[in-house]
Amino acid sequence: MIKVAVCGAYGKMGKEVCQAVENASDMELTAKIDIQGDAYRTIEEASKNCEIDVLVDFTQPKSIYENALYCLNNDIRIVIGTTGLKDEEIGQLKALSEMNSTGCLIAPNFSTGAVLMMMFAQMASKYFDNAEIIEMHHNQKKDAPSGTAIKTALMMSQTKSTFKKDNCPETETITGSRGGTSYSDIQIHSVRMPGFMASQEVIFGSSGQVFKIRHDSTDRKCYMDGVLLGVRHVYQKNDFTYGLEKILG
Repeated sequence: MIKVAVCGAYGKMGKEVCQAVENASDMELTAKIDIQGDAYRTIEEASKNCEIDVLVDFTQPKSIYENALYCLNNDIRIVIGTTGLKDEEIGQLKALSEMNSTGCLIAPNFSTGAVLMMMFAQMASKYFDNAEIIEMHHNQKKDAPSGTAIKTALMMSQTKSTFKKDNCPETETITGSRGGTSYSDIQIHSVRMPGFMASQEVIFGSSGQVFKIRHDSTDRKCYMDGVLLGVRHVYQKNDFTYGLEKILG
């Protein structure tokens, strides 16, 4: 049995993860960690009282880096669903994971549909010279742009150095109206509004045509198969992985 702890256990995603782990025949939920309820307050407290093979983190951008450092320095494999990590932080966690031989999976999105959207966007990048990303989330999401949008842009940038071919020089009359510039000059636009859960649209354009790839999440249960896949991967492989697409069969 894989002994699993969930950090952020009483959040919306955390509750779903706890239920998914409890329903998995090869896993045991050994610890809930949160600042509320009857949970352990810290990972350190939980690890002193419970056996933990893998910790799943769905907390907040301001705490995830420190949480990951603690796990990787204390022989606890970690699956990270919390977004907001900077590129240099991801690089440091990769180095620490490899140095300590402790598994770490960082996945900006655990929905198989969203991962396929990112993979298809990377494929389409070969055939289009212009592209932008619009991501839409509920208005309680604390980081922008989303980790999914950043990861999508990163994957697209591995195909092409710029996605602004023949764009004219631009002047924003309202600062930020063109969104944020990401890898390979890809503009990312973030929408935060009640009614959305998680949606993303990648728009490609060329002379005479527009091509759109879109994914919508409407229920957090869509992430659970990916989360459990991630838990099994770090438990068995004990390596560093960035992106669920790397472990999809």
